[in-house]
Amino acid sequence: MSDDFARPADPEAVRTVRMGWSAQTAPRIRRLLVEDLRALGVGEEVVDDAEIVIAELVANALRHARPLTDGSVRVRWKTKGGVVEVEVSDGGGPSVPRPAPQALWSTSGRGLRIVRSLAHEWGVLDDKGGRTVWASLGGPSRRRTH
Repeated sequence: MSDDFARPADPEAVRTVRMGWSAQTAPRIRRLLVEDLRALGVGEEVVDDAEIVIAELVANALRHARPLTDGSVRVRWKTKGGVVEVEVSDGGGPSVPRPAPQALWSTSGRGLRIVRSLAHEWGVLDDKGGRTVWASLGGPSRRRTH
């Protein structure tokens, strides 16, 4: 595991973590995220929502995509003014991430519907290196992609 944690003089904090492509990645990322956000004084409701969202995004990456070229998944979170942005980058997959249609008896496929319900906004960015799925919690994103 490698990470880079920056706490600039202003109230913005950014952390980027790369972890191996394994089932243990999601719980480790969740713990790091929660510890960081609590240490930064982020409101508990936003921390709870961010924990659920990051778990869903990492699980979706591991289930539906390929690892980055170095065999990892990259997770980044940024806080500023009570807003938390999380993003998960992977090597991309065969389909574009989108919420699955509601199905009463389905045993899976609810992840992005959960993300959509908790996030202020979310999106998908594709580039030559793979795909990033991001979400903003506690308020609007500063990345404005529309």
